[in-house]
Amino acid sequence: MKTFRMLAAAVGLFAAGAAHAELYVIANPSTQIAPGDIRDVFLGNKQFSGGTKLVPIDNGPVQDVFLATTLKMEASRYNTIWTKKSFREGLVPPTVKSGDTDVLEFVRKTPGAIGYVASPPPTSVSIVHIIHTF
Repeated sequence: MKTFRMLAAAVGLFAAGAAHAELYVIANPSTQIAPGDIRDVFLGNKQFSGGTKLVPIDNGPVQDVFLATTLKMEASRYNTIWTKKSFREGLVPPTVKSGDTDVLEFVRKTPGAIGYVASPPPTSVSIVHIIHTF
């Protein structure tokens, strides 16, 4: 039974990874951000673009894929970094949204917002970068 559960978990992980061939890093249309700044934005090292405060948003269902492919780290390391930044610098970690729809809605409405989605976004947001996940 234990072997079956391990096999099912492995198949589930493979299927989840295969389902997300690309991630789209998106921003509010009024936000200017370069692809090379994505890492710094999500680690709290870049907080402004011009005079606009940047607001990074995580997408819960694909967060692990984003962290692995873009930030080259696991969620535990990411959370540790943000815990330290919260205490040392008073920074607020990115809010985790429940999926593409919530991320798109927030980014569309919030100046300075930057997030990522697994499906091609509408023209109401700017595509900053496309990440190929396999």
